[in-house]
Amino acid sequence: MVLNYIWVGFFLIAFIIAIFKLIFEGDTEIFPKMVASTFDMAKTGFEISLGLTGVMTLWLGLMKIGEKGGAVNLLARVVSPFFNRLFPELPRNHPVIGSILMNFSANMLGLDNAATPLGLKAMKEMQELNNQKDTASNAQIMFLVLNTSGLTIIPLSIMVYRAQMGAADPSDIFIPILIATFFSTLTGLIAVSIYQKINLLDKVILAYLGSLTILIIGIIWYFSTLSQAEISIISSIASNLILFSIIILFIILAVFQKVNVYEAFIEGAKDGFQTAITIIPYLVAILVAIGVFRTSGAMDFLINGIKWGVESIGINADFVAALPTALMKPLSGSGARGMMLDAMKQYGADSFTGRLVCMIQGSTETTFYILAVYFGSVNIKKIRYSVTCGLLADLAGVVAAIALAYLFF
Repeated sequence: MVLNYIWVGFFLIAFIIAIFKLIFEGDTEIFPKMVASTFDMAKTGFEISLGLTGVMTLWLGLMKIGEKGGAVNLLARVVSPFFNRLFPELPRNHPVIGSILMNFSANMLGLDNAATPLGLKAMKEMQELNNQKDTASNAQIMFLVLNTSGLTIIPLSIMVYRAQMGAADPSDIFIPILIATFFSTLTGLIAVSIYQKINLLDKVILAYLGSLTILIIGIIWYFSTLSQAEISIISSIASNLILFSIIILFIILAVFQKVNVYEAFIEGAKDGFQTAITIIPYLVAILVAIGVFRTSGAMDFLINGIKWGVESIGINADFVAALPTALMKPLSGSGARGMMLDAMKQYGADSFTGRLVCMIQGSTETTFYILAVYFGSVNIKKIRYSVTCGLLADLAGVVAAIALAYLFF
């Protein structure tokens, strides 16, 4: 129901603003542009789904090998005390715990292509345990919100973009991003826990969260001692070495358990192809609405209104130039990336705005994209408080990024 209101709202707001531009500004091109955007975004949605097909086929095939070989079950046991408290309705030692863990690990390493199929697999397994098939379960909501918070330890792609745009030190946003995304994830976790009445003061939860905090502090300290070139090389090698090591572990354990590895891969790969086909209409629907909203100029009206409000109360408005990226991020990952690159080109990669847009881009995930793809893959219609908690996590990430930008730069 929430997605329905959001989808309709995007179109109605875009239509009203377009009428205003046509009547009062004489913009005769506004409606042709909006219609063109519907075709462009529909094509983009299909291309994204098509691109996911190969990746999902690969990773769901590998996950099936991991399941049959016992590797996923082994990983699940390590985090099961923590996950049993965050996802109390999931059976203990269920294979879905391993899928959730793999998805979170891929996200933390900045490996989006691997994270999405693993996340869709986890969502499908949770749906099998869901008694109300059209309504998001507590476990699905917790999982999705933690995904939208986008905890990333190594924001390699953003550092690469900064290098391409001529930044003197592309890695200078590394520590601020890590801190901002940690706040985003913590906010999402707290928000969902309040709704679901999960006790975050439980000693097991505190132990795991404390260990994660210490790990992040250690990573921050280690990378702060390295040069930009060393950070790029080490982070790239570490991310991909860990990922490929997991693949090899899956295969070795499966062979040891006398599993037919090839047949297991094919079995899982078939599920990946079918899932990719399922999400096409959901992805096209949300991207078309976003494209119309952006093309109409609704985003520009919103930004200008915020800037006027900030300046009218005497607050430094330097951060406002980065808000298009912040507002686009929950709607469209590619749109936010484009705005980030445009801001760096306009203001300079090493400007306050140039650094801030990179921090915002790295602090959260694309909430509505994840909602459309993950819930759409299992035909969830009633998403309950998912949007509220996801957007709270996004807001925390953006606010933290702005505060850290003023502090660091």
